[in-house]
Amino acid sequence: IVSGCPGMKINELIQEFTIQATNEERVVMQKCDTVRSLDSFSERDRFIIEALIRKSLVSKIVQNGTVMVVINEF
Repeated sequence: IVSGCPGMKINELIQEFTIQATNEERVVMQKCDTVRSLDSFSERDRFIIEALIRKSLVSKIVQNGTVMVVINEF
């Protein structure tokens, strides 16, 4: 609940919420359009994917002991 606006939630006040991503992050996000093994990416891409996971733009999924990644839908 937002201070000074009883009963209002923050998501009711914000019409558009965007998370900034670099050009390099956008390129890697395009590679994550389907569920894919994290090991299939280059070392640089894995570094970028970890940043995208922290930004909640990409999800990490463990499937049969393998770490998989996929872009989050908005």
